[in-house]
Amino acid sequence: MARTRKKPRKQAGSPRQNQSRRPANHKKTKAVEADRAGQRVVAKLVDPQVQQQLKQYEEGVRLFQQQKFHKARQEFERVVSGPSRELADRARVHLRICIQRIERPPAASPRTAEDHYHRGVAMMNLGHWDEARDHLERARKLAPKADHVIYALAALDCLTGEADAALDKLKLAIELRPENRYHARNDEDFAFLQEDPRFTELLYPEREVPA
Repeated sequence: MARTRKKPRKQAGSPRQNQSRRPANHKKTKAVEADRAGQRVVAKLVDPQVQQQLKQYEEGVRLFQQQKFHKARQEFERVVSGPSRELADRARVHLRICIQRIERPPAASPRTAEDHYHRGVAMMNLGHWDEARDHLERARKLAPKADHVIYALAALDCLTGEADAALDKLKLAIELRPENRYHARNDEDFAFLQEDPRFTELLYPEREVPA
């Protein structure tokens, strides 16, 4: 009897062959999608509204670090309503802390220098100058070389129109901690001294002051 021939099996294509069967525009499509994604990111970065939102966030953080929680809260509230979800989420975290600090009942009787300092700053934020000065002076007696206490007193002097006293204290605060020079440059509490050449000379020693 004649043997029947078996039909040859179809061999699976090699990996290279299988890849070659993909659409020719596969890689091109991915490149286009990546390019569009990059364009969206760049668009967000140059969006004027996002830039403004970022400035508000940075200002809120600066005020937060200075424990000016009422002013910081206002900035963070603006950031929350902005277009960038990432910045809004970050602002909400700071905003919750600001509200907690503002609504937290003060300690019954401050004892340490830090207690009086925090109470003094809180009174400054509320515009209660006499109470603020009382607590800050007590803090200074307990910690004579605490630069942040002297800096706060300098700001208070400026807010109450005592230019000479403000400059003296600010100079001392800078001598104790040079970084205070840079904080004062952007601190609106010293707006009263902006036109005073002594203030400019103190904060910008690298500039040549005309005789």
